[in-house]
Amino acid sequence: MSRLLDVTGVGNAIVDVLARTEEAALQSLGLQKGSMALIDAARADSLYEQMGPAIEVSGGSVANSMAGIASLGGAAAYIGKVKGDQLGDVFAHDIRSVGVEFDTKKALGGPATARCLVLVTPDGERTLNTYLGACVELGPEDIDESLIARSKVVYLEGYLWDPPRAKEAMLKAANLAHKHGQRVALSLSDGFCVARHRSEFARLIEDHVDILFANESEVTSLTETDDFEQAAAAVKDRCEVAVLTRGGKGAVILTHGERFEVPAERIEQLVDTTGAGDLFAAGFLYGFTHGYGPADSARLGAIAAAEVISHLGARPATSLRELITSRGLG
Repeated sequence: MSRLLDVTGVGNAIVDVLARTEEAALQSLGLQKGSMALIDAARADSLYEQMGPAIEVSGGSVANSMAGIASLGGAAAYIGKVKGDQLGDVFAHDIRSVGVEFDTKKALGGPATARCLVLVTPDGERTLNTYLGACVELGPEDIDESLIARSKVVYLEGYLWDPPRAKEAMLKAANLAHKHGQRVALSLSDGFCVARHRSEFARLIEDHVDILFANESEVTSLTETDDFEQAAAAVKDRCEVAVLTRGGKGAVILTHGERFEVPAERIEQLVDTTGAGDLFAAGFLYGFTHGYGPADSARLGAIAAAEVISHLGARPATSLRELITSRGLG
């Protein structure tokens, strides 16, 4: 019998290519610091040629979260599309090697496996340029009902709302989760993504989402206000739990009429903010599916986020299970 799962994530399966850069270089490349831009294959090749020395690591927002849950000792699975090429093999190996189930069929033709060119400035801020490649091939046929049925939470990535067939896959996963009595979580992913799909995201949250993850820029974009408190008030009754992260200011959790504020964890040095939100979500979802209260779940998220921003790359470099145990939360 297949094991029960804490979370199954559905997202863009991407290999990250990370390089350090100066802010002047971003300007010369015509890039907006801190943004995520979708690019085509030609632009990806051009940017890659102009990047400095880089490292390649498997990524993708929700895939990073699933790796985080596995590092915490949870049971996770992932649905995402790669091509049967070298980067596709790298992605599949990496996510399975950390204990995440991954059985989505590889595309045999069409675009190459997706990659994200990540430029990290000295202040740790990252600027993302994503070639979606094979990700756009994800469709409803890739959503395995038996996998969804044994998952306490299905976690969806807002970025998937861009490709039409991936949108269908998200809706199918959400409907199946509720059919089997499970919960649906959604990451808004990026402020620019929210701006592209604001009204559709609002309906998606109202109709399908139990747990919403958003950072400050995403939730203010969703609610069309510059004021965080107004944005928080606007989303607090739209779903069961709203998890709103604010970087160094910590996080605000809104659920069942209650509000919990959890500070960010202190770190010795900020190296790279890539994956901070992904690992916060990992910690929170691990806590949520293991009976922790909202505040302790958010603290788990803060600890996981602090670990990942202390080094280059968007996945844990040390055991998160050992880390939370040392903090008395294991």
